[in-house]
Amino acid sequence: MLQSIDPARGDVVGEIAITPVEAIPQVVARARAAQSAWAAMGAHARAQAIKSAATAIDNRAEEIGTLISREMGKPLREGIGEAKGCAATLVQFVDGNANALEQEILDDGKVRSQLRFDPLGVAVCITPWNFPIWMAQDVVIPSLVAGNTVIFKPSEKTPLSCDIWAKCLVAALPQDVLQVVHGDEQQGKALVAADVNLIAFVGSRSAGKHIMREAAGGLKRLVLELGGKDALIVLEDADLEAAVNFAASNCFRNAGQVCVSTERIFVHERIAESFETQLAKRATEMVQGDPADEATQIGPMVDAAQKAHVVSLVNDAIKNGARMIAGAEAKGNFIRPTVLAGIRTPMRIMQEETFGPIACVTRISSDAQAIQMANSTPFGLGGAVFGEASHAQRVASLLDTGMVGINKGCGGAEGSPWVGAKESGFGFLRGKAGHRQFTQIRVISIAK
Repeated sequence: MLQSIDPARGDVVGEIAITPVEAIPQVVARARAAQSAWAAMGAHARAQAIKSAATAIDNRAEEIGTLISREMGKPLREGIGEAKGCAATLVQFVDGNANALEQEILDDGKVRSQLRFDPLGVAVCITPWNFPIWMAQDVVIPSLVAGNTVIFKPSEKTPLSCDIWAKCLVAALPQDVLQVVHGDEQQGKALVAADVNLIAFVGSRSAGKHIMREAAGGLKRLVLELGGKDALIVLEDADLEAAVNFAASNCFRNAGQVCVSTERIFVHERIAESFETQLAKRATEMVQGDPADEATQIGPMVDAAQKAHVVSLVNDAIKNGARMIAGAEAKGNFIRPTVLAGIRTPMRIMQEETFGPIACVTRISSDAQAIQMANSTPFGLGGAVFGEASHAQRVASLLDTGMVGINKGCGGAEGSPWVGAKESGFGFLRGKAGHRQFTQIRVISIAK
């Protein structure tokens, strides 16, 4: 049995049966057998079936959200908010998926071409623990709407919440259209090696590289979202209060366990001291504690291994000259919101994904220096620039990232894709272009 452990209390939340590795070929075979009938329904009929699960998810949102909080440690209100948010947006999300797959016609006067967005076949969706339902919805739903049958493997750290969410969908779908596999990397590797057509993965860069290598033999289609090392650039003409507010929120929410957390902050030297002082004050004031307590803003790391990783990066930075201006030792799996100043590019904490509540501040003297330092990482998911709008836009246009926010977070307008550059992604999610990543584009042409 797979046990789910509460990172705040250390007790067992519950347990669930592990899918034997030797059973995975049968799981794939059932998915393959169910796929043709599911594909024949058409995108809008498939969407209608999926949408019927929204009420069931909403009815169980408090149960799912409570389990999210217990399994990975985020504040209870945020866990329930994640579950309710998924239920509330499911209908619109599914409709957007289906609309994106409507055929297009190209006609140049000589040839009339029909662009079809057809199913790939069997999709494997492997998702992380930090936003267990949101991330699952981002890859499972477009896979299903596209007409693929899906084998869903949630993180072994959050199996219980994901299992209930998946059961709400399974009840609305034909048999074997959606199946759940529980386990750790053994099950994940077996699924990647299996006879499947698409692998959609959200997780670490190292795991993504492994999946890409293993998938190469069969040229399996891939959609990979692989985390980031997001930079915040605070220009001399920035609204300082707004920049501090954003940094405090984006560095520390979900205990920094967010793919687009701000992990590196580059502040113009003329305003850096004030920025550091205000951010340290905000970090000190944040309430950390039991996720079930309504006052709690920050919970624990997901487990002891994640805490040890973050602590090692902080200790390495301090050993190499960084100054801790906010932060303190904490018991169990907790790490206090921490602000480090005097950060330099060679430090490990500037190169490795931290995934913890750590704000790393570096003083810069020019736009060129900020851009060079922000780009000096293999990651390229998101980023933000705070400053006078036209000035900030010039700087943002030179950042090697898939998404940049100007005086805001990196998320785009409704319909925008969620996309990483460099080693932060392969393929992308959301929006018309993202939904089509889960399909085979076919061009059928006739002479006029």
